[in-house]
Amino acid sequence: MTGSARCADGSGRRPGRSILLRLACAASVGLFVTASQAGAVTCTDTTFRNADYTICEVDPAQEELRLFLYDGTGQPFGQFSAIDAALAEQGKRLSFAMNAGMYHEDRAPVGHYVEDGAEIMRVIPGPGPGNFGMVPNGVFCIGEGTARVYETEDFLKRKPACRFATQSGPMLVIDGQLHPRFLPDSTSRHIRNGVGTSADGRRVVFAISRQLVNFHDFASLFRDELGLPDALYFDGNVSRLHAPAIGRSDPGWKLGPIVGTVAPLD
Repeated sequence: MTGSARCADGSGRRPGRSILLRLACAASVGLFVTASQAGAVTCTDTTFRNADYTICEVDPAQEELRLFLYDGTGQPFGQFSAIDAALAEQGKRLSFAMNAGMYHEDRAPVGHYVEDGAEIMRVIPGPGPGNFGMVPNGVFCIGEGTARVYETEDFLKRKPACRFATQSGPMLVIDGQLHPRFLPDSTSRHIRNGVGTSADGRRVVFAISRQLVNFHDFASLFRDELGLPDALYFDGNVSRLHAPAIGRSDPGWKLGPIVGTVAPLD
């Protein structure tokens, strides 16, 4: 489905920006597809500023949300299918996934990376080359029942407990403000993906564009359409989504860090 559901309350006014309210509204007229399991990841297509996006919302208190990088032999998974195959041996499956941060040619993460409590790469502070170094950048931290995006310097000060963490950049939204270097009329357009979180870490929303978009519009999607105070850019060009509930699993080159949810095999 392309295009966002638009509903009104009894007074004819458009409801609030909360994606939960909008999804509930869409459900009443059958305009989106979700997984069959209660509490499963919910993905839907929406349109914002004349560009189409796929939005996937995860409840970190209900879902097993985690990061994947290396398999049991120490080799990068690289593909959604490789993770799915490894999980199948445990009677599980990958119910949602997305590339989750920038990486080197050998698939090693550019910035901070923690998997199941083990630090694989330290935090990289300060400015640097490319999008990753367009400070402020940030860290996506998955804890116990919550997940939050932190600006990197704030992350270093707070030292939150992260079972999984991935650093990327730039930040898209920082405490309700767009990254200061984003320009509304920028001609740098790519397929882009990222994640936004609520202040309490209980609402986690992933987004991937379906057309070429600039940073300003992509960041505005998280702040103005999804109502999220903090959001982090994962990547462009290589952006990919695995969402079997809506019949989508993007092919492409091998990836580095991957974020996903794990569910029992049907």
